[in-house]
Parts: sequence; C-alpha cells; structure tokens
Amino acid sequence: MKVTRYALTLSGLLLAGAATAQVAPPAPGGAAPAPAPQAPPPTPPAPTKPVPYGAGMKFNLSPDGQKYVRLMAWTQVYVRYNENNTGTLRGPSNPKSSQLDFGIRRSRMVLLAQLSPRFLIYTHLGINNQNNVSGGVAPTVDGKKPQFFIHEAVTEYRVNKYLNLGAGLHYYNGISRMSSASTTSIMSMDFPLTNFPTIDALDQFARWMGVYAKGRLGKFDYRISMSDPFLTNLPNNPLYVAGTQVGNPLALGFSTTSAAGVTTNTGTGVANYNPQNDGHVYQGYFDYNFFDPEPNLLPYTQGTWLGTKKVLSIGAGFMYNQNGMFSRSAANSVTTNGYTTSTDLFNTVPTDKHDIKLFGVDAFFDTPLDTARRTAVTFYGVYYNYNFGPNYVRFVGPENPGYGTNAYRGNAVPQSGTGGSVYGQLGFLTGKNTLGKKVRLQPYVAYLHSNYEGLRNAAGQVQGVNVYDAGLNFFIDGHNAKVTLNYRERPDFNMTTVGGVGVAGEVVHRPEITLQTQVFL
Repeated sequence: MKVTRYALTLSGLLLAGAATAQVAPPAPGGAAPAPAPQAPPPTPPAPTKPVPYGAGMKFNLSPDGQKYVRLMAWTQVYVRYNENNTGTLRGPSNPKSSQLDFGIRRSRMVLLAQLSPRFLIYTHLGINNQNNVSGGVAPTVDGKKPQFFIHEAVTEYRVNKYLNLGAGLHYYNGISRMSSASTTSIMSMDFPLTNFPTIDALDQFARWMGVYAKGRLGKFDYRISMSDPFLTNLPNNPLYVAGTQVGNPLALGFSTTSAAGVTTNTGTGVANYNPQNDGHVYQGYFDYNFFDPEPNLLPYTQGTWLGTKKVLSIGAGFMYNQNGMFSRSAANSVTTNGYTTSTDLFNTVPTDKHDIKLFGVDAFFDTPLDTARRTAVTFYGVYYNYNFGPNYVRFVGPENPGYGTNAYRGNAVPQSGTGGSVYGQLGFLTGKNTLGKKVRLQPYVAYLHSNYEGLRNAAGQVQGVNVYDAGLNFFIDGHNAKVTLNYRERPDFNMTTVGGVGVAGEVVHRPEITLQTQVFL
C-alpha cells in the first residue's frame, strides 16, 4: 500500500508540473494573457525572369546534361529592291529592269544528339533561295515548291581531346574560315559567295560526302577532309546530237559552217567542270587563336561575337581536286559532219584536264572596346587564290530575281574563277541604351575585289570586279532575333558572247537594297 501511495503521489506531481509548463500563469490583475502572434504567411515566389537563350531547345537526357538532344531552327526572309542586270527577264519574253520582291533566303533546322561524350550525331536540313521566280523545283524558271533537302548528316567519334573523326555529308571545308561559316551569325547581311567557289557544282550546297578529322592542340585548331566530288550539275549527253553541245566536249568550243557545208567546232580555251571527274577532293583549314578559344563542337565558324569574346584568329586553308576541270584550246578543231548519234564525243573529241587548286589566308578579330557600355568591333579579311584551269569564271546571284538560264541575269556577279580575290568587312557594335534598353545596333561595311583571267573587256584586258556593301544590324535579342538593312552596289558587265567567250562591255553599277529578318531558336 505504501508503494502504491508513493506512486500515486509522484504521478500527481509530474502531471502538475506538466500542466504548469504548458499553461501561462494569469497576468497581474487577473487579465487573460494576450494570444501569441500568428506566423506571417509564406512569401510568394517572385515571377520568373526570362533567361538568356543559352543552348536553346535542349532536352537533357541525364541529370548532368552530358546526354542531350538539341534542336536549332532559323529562317531569314528578304524584302528587296533590285535594279537588274542588262537583259534580265521576269518571265518568258518579259524584260524587267527592276523590281521589289520577297523571298526566303534560308529556312533550316539542325537536330543534334550526344548520348555519350565520345559520340555525336547531327542532321541539318532545309531550303534556300526561294522567291517567286527562282529557287523552286525548277530552280531557274519557277519559284514554287523548293527542294527541302539534307545539308549535313554526320556521325562523329571523339578519339581523345586532340582528335575527332567523322563521316557523312559534312561541312568541314578548307580554304578559309568563311568557307565553313555559320549562317546565323553573319555580320554583314550575307556572304560574298566567293567563299563557296564550287557550290552546287562539285558539292551539295557547300557540303561534301566523305570523312574528316578535326581537333585542337592548345591554341591551334585544324580540320582536314577527304571527299568524293558529286557529278557536275551540267547536262550529260556524251553522244553526238546535231546542235546539242551542252554537257559534252563540244560545249567547250563554238561551231562554224563553211560555204561548202562543212561544220567545224573549235575550242575556246575556257575550262569548265569535268563530267568525268572521279578524283577525291582534299581540303584543310588551320588557324591559331591568340586569345579566347572558340567552340569547335560543330563546323560553323562565328561571324561576330558581339563583344562576348576577345578573338584574334589567323588561318590558312586549301582545296585540291585532281582533273576536276577540262578544256579545249583554240588549236583544237574537229569536223562534225561525219558524226552520228552513236559517236561518243568524250572518246572522239580530245580535251585537256586541269587540277582544281584553291588557297586562302585570312584573319578574324573580334574584341570588346568598352566593357561597361558593351561596345565591340569586328573585322574579317581574306585573300583567295583560285586555279580552275584556263579562263574559267562563274556568275552567281543569291536568290536571283531574274528568269531563265542566262548566267548574267538578275543580280548575278562573278562569284569564282581562275584568279585572285580580296574580301574584307568591318563592323562596330554600339553601346547599351543606344536605341532603348533591348535593341543594339551594329553598322558595318564590306568590300569584294576580284580579278579573273576569264573576265575581259573588248580590248582583251582583265576586267576587275568590285562589290560594295554597307548595312546596319538591329539586334533585338542578339543573333536570335535581328533585322538587317543592307545596301549593295554591284557591277553589271553588259556581257556579250564573242566566239563562245563572254566579253564585258560598259560596266554599270546597280543598286540592291534588302531588308532581312532573322529568327534563330
């Protein structure tokens, strides 16, 4: 019983102590205690601010982001006034001296995947140069239904930190930095196109089917490739058909018929792409970067860094293709009266073969000037030395507004040929708040000068090529959203054909004013 009484007494003391600890004693004067203040409600999260574009549409497949799939897409649209070259048509028998036109310069996408640090795969596809006259399924006479085609399809393996090997339809060109340039970060509105000397002749829109190696050793970057040339885009009619010379050796000459009815075809000494070209194409580009390194995951080189990097890159490159061209000299004459529809002209008409040998040396400089205001300057300069064989010259017009197959139509200029070219561009990025808080401005100028031995005037002298560009970039969101206004002055050579050879007449400079919008996601 004593034990029970002790236990009951101890339990009562414990319960009283517990009650005293949980209930506050009455306040003096007998008033009830004030209630404890309530905890403040949790602070709502601040609205999420837009983040910089960064990697764009990137879908991470691992927590550390090393395995991912990335999608990039961009479109560039033109509104353009163009004063056409002499003899330009807008349709059949419809001369057109100038026009305001609209077009899609590029609309493309890249799908990139890396599921291992050692393996990379990407596919690049899209369209180019569609307007209401050209760029469609029939490129020179119809703008409808442009061909949506693969630009690149590449698999790549990382051997070590110094070497990556790849294969497929690739863009690892030689010659110059601009020969593998990104189309989304061009400083001027467009390329001079002299940087793509064999575009759509031996390659697929400046891409090649082959293998490549690339890498970096300290500040030295390199890329080399070995590829097959595509069959030329020239028609292929090896057998003799009277009056049909395109695509065979007779196209390298001109025909005359004597009073006695004898038809003689005489060579012009002007080279063209060899339809029987089966030699590999070798390319390489090597550059040394003195300051900030540039990314080299993909082949595309940057046009302007907008002051985010300090880059000074000096480079040189080449392209070589054995027997890539063929020609017939003025001493090469054949009589075609005895030819029949079974005559194989490639085995009958002798031709000379010429190697394609192209070289370039260039410099790229991009640096911030005032880091507080974020001003910057960008400069690029390149010299090209091209050898395509005797007297070769090619006219090209980007998104050409002219109708028909005349090479001189619309906005075409001499794009490549045997000879030399110098190209340079200079731009200045204005500071913050120049035009509001978001928009940045970048005025620029560009100049192309070429001398091609196959472009001569009536006196037989080499006719120089001078193309001037001046423009202004409005960066709404860097390269991801920008508008470019460009003025171009290009030469119209009033070309005529004498003895199968193009001859420049009086040179008149034509204006071309373009407003381009670009969105890159």
